Amino acid sequence: MTEIRDTTTVVIQASVVFSVLILFGVSSCRVGEKVFPGADENTPSRAQYMTWINNTAEGSTEPQTLTNLDFFKWLHDEYGMVLDIYSFDTGNIDGVGYTYGSTDSERFKGQYPNGFEPIYEKAKTFGCRLGIWLSPDGFGDTAEQEQARTDMLVRLCRDYNFILFKFDGYAGGWLRPEKQDAFIEMLKECRKYSPDLIVLNHRLELGKALPYVTTELWEGAETYIDVWMPNKQAATHHRAGALSRALPAGLTRLTEDCGVCISSCLNFWEDDLILQAFNRSLILAPEIYGNPWFLRDDEFPKLARICNLHRRYRDILVSGIVLPEEDYGPFAVSRGDKKTRFITLRNLTWNPVKYNVKLDASIGLTDVGNIELRRFHPSERILGQYQRGAEVEVEVLPFRSCLLMATTKPTSEIGVFGCDYELVRDIPAKPVIIKLLGLPGSRKTIKLSAGGWKFTKAMLDGQKLPDILNGKWVPIEFSGTPLKRAWHRKLGELKQCDVPVDAEALYEATCFAANNNALEVRSLLRSGPSNISEVQKARKAFFKQKVFVELGVWDKNLFDGKMDTSFNICRRWTDRAWADLGPWDPTINGGSLRVDFGEAITIDKLVVGKTSEDFKPQKAEVSADLEKWIPISLSRENQNDVIVKNFPADEPVRYLRIDDSPDRVAEVEGYRGGVKLDRSKWRASNLFGPYTKAPAVTAWSLSFVLDEAPAGGYLAIPVIGQHGKERAYAALRIDGEFVGAPDRSLSYPSNVWEYCNAESDSDYTYYVPVTQKMLNKKIDVVVLILKGGSNNVKPEVWITAYPIPFQRKELILTATDTVQ
Repeated sequence: MTEIRDTTTVVIQASVVFSVLILFGVSSCRVGEKVFPGADENTPSRAQYMTWINNTAEGSTEPQTLTNLDFFKWLHDEYGMVLDIYSFDTGNIDGVGYTYGSTDSERFKGQYPNGFEPIYEKAKTFGCRLGIWLSPDGFGDTAEQEQARTDMLVRLCRDYNFILFKFDGYAGGWLRPEKQDAFIEMLKECRKYSPDLIVLNHRLELGKALPYVTTELWEGAETYIDVWMPNKQAATHHRAGALSRALPAGLTRLTEDCGVCISSCLNFWEDDLILQAFNRSLILAPEIYGNPWFLRDDEFPKLARICNLHRRYRDILVSGIVLPEEDYGPFAVSRGDKKTRFITLRNLTWNPVKYNVKLDASIGLTDVGNIELRRFHPSERILGQYQRGAEVEVEVLPFRSCLLMATTKPTSEIGVFGCDYELVRDIPAKPVIIKLLGLPGSRKTIKLSAGGWKFTKAMLDGQKLPDILNGKWVPIEFSGTPLKRAWHRKLGELKQCDVPVDAEALYEATCFAANNNALEVRSLLRSGPSNISEVQKARKAFFKQKVFVELGVWDKNLFDGKMDTSFNICRRWTDRAWADLGPWDPTINGGSLRVDFGEAITIDKLVVGKTSEDFKPQKAEVSADLEKWIPISLSRENQNDVIVKNFPADEPVRYLRIDDSPDRVAEVEGYRGGVKLDRSKWRASNLFGPYTKAPAVTAWSLSFVLDEAPAGGYLAIPVIGQHGKERAYAALRIDGEFVGAPDRSLSYPSNVWEYCNAESDSDYTYYVPVTQKMLNKKIDVVVLILKGGSNNVKPEVWITAYPIPFQRKELILTATDTVQ
């Protein structure tokens, strides 16, 4: 195959030209030829997973792919979730080294020694088909090369039933005008075997081949949170920017929105997916990419529920209308037919918003008869039966989406009258599982809505509940102490004050509470261990892949006893001229190597092992409390190691900071009396800057006392306004102790897996978990504006929770054909 030249500038120009062609309706297919590009506006959606960010440009392998497919098969077998398309991204055939590839190449055979056969067979076991990322040309300069490229792609459809080709200008160039006919003929041949072949166009000018492709990339946007899709306002979570996306022009469905990235900043992923699946409802929906196995075990049923619900109604979700913003808020849509409508609402503000939903033709509901209204998200609830024309008040929570169903038809959806609930599982041959939801200490009276199922047994938290099977109302009570106040509320606005004497300790508290690990590592730490074998294996396959390990983007590498792993400052994207951006320094003011021992320890020597040769630190300090810092000595013992010593003899310390950060460190080891110390609680960071280089120049504060902590509660501290890049930091002082913010939107700097963190000079929001230890104590929230920053800000403090602080009771229903 010949290598086709490629530059990002050309790709961007091509994308612009492509958009202009679309705008002016260019569709110069051959005279008299009817083209069906695999789908049209009335084709039901296909659920897709795409592998980008599970791998980057190096591509995947057969073992990793089979492991990932086992995860989706588990979702299918356990919850009935059907994934229509598993799509390989770049680096599997094309893409590596900006060249075109071949399934006959040594590189491909090294990744897939058995070709696509075992992957195709595995996917078939749960009704899944394959797709792949490709560069658009690769037809070479001779007739033989052109035929070889065509034959290879046709084989994918003929032998392995591929359903999707994604053609992209990211790596490999564009389609040469003289090869447009070859491209057309290739697609025509492929569709002889896969007539429903979906062809995605990412950033390409295809000329007369344009009518043969199915979609274009909407807005040219990718959705990797806090890399390509950051917030543009302060918010309660990282995904407000994603929730703020508008609608494709005319609600067109033959476009592609890149799906929902489940890899970084996971909280509120489900709100994002609700809008992707039911609001935009494009040809690929629900569509996800990245690493869905990073979710918590209790979140997988929600993923399956969204996919299952969409699949049941996808035939009618192809038709939609935009609802008036003055009545329903921004970008509200109603989809469905005359009898059943799915309505998606959203709230992009800090306070709950109430909308009056009109149950009539204005939402597309033209059938006669009474109407049942249900909410499916953020929690499920049967809102009631209403006469046609009724208006029902619906509350949408701050920075969340809401999904409603209004129908005149008897529904087959199992539900519960009288309380919120989560339908965990409702597939044949297995017991139905419903989580009943209520705020702590609340009492409800419930009744089952069986949705046509015939149940013979009901168990509530392990106890028999026969009355619910007989259509009776049953009283239940949720455990816990009732909350005295709203779990989401504003606590106050900070007032400007003098810079406190402990400003440095507050800054350090947040630096030590946070980390500079890859965003994927943060997701893993957020979710915690899994008890599901398929999830464990998919996570392991990701974190053990050679490229990830060699990047050195996880601080645990410093404490694993291995000199061939390291924790690095990831400088892969220092030069961003290709994207017309300035140079990127991942560190803040050069960074500092910080180590938190996890508890106060006595130590007499620390070895910073196998560091980069240019690491020449000048200053090291330790502290027990973040306020009093004690200088200690350091020196290079040999070419690789830095020795830190002269620790306080009789004074335990917890924190170490070195006012410089090596680009690479393999190990950090501590000794006392020649004995190596346990490092299981140790953590490190390397990108946060020394306080002395940018001390606080202005401060804001607010004091209050909390007397209750909702489950999943946290403080959200928005610094509204322009403060400067990395020039606003927030922390807490609680009865003289310093508590940092472990999370922030925009995400703290990270050593990146795929591409640079997004950057911003405004509207940071800091997040601090509310714990029982914080209750009934004076809490001072302090925002520091650092040297070089702007004080044009309005800091506030809110308390909120994720998920909603419900207590849960488990209802298990057994049907006549259920397998125990």
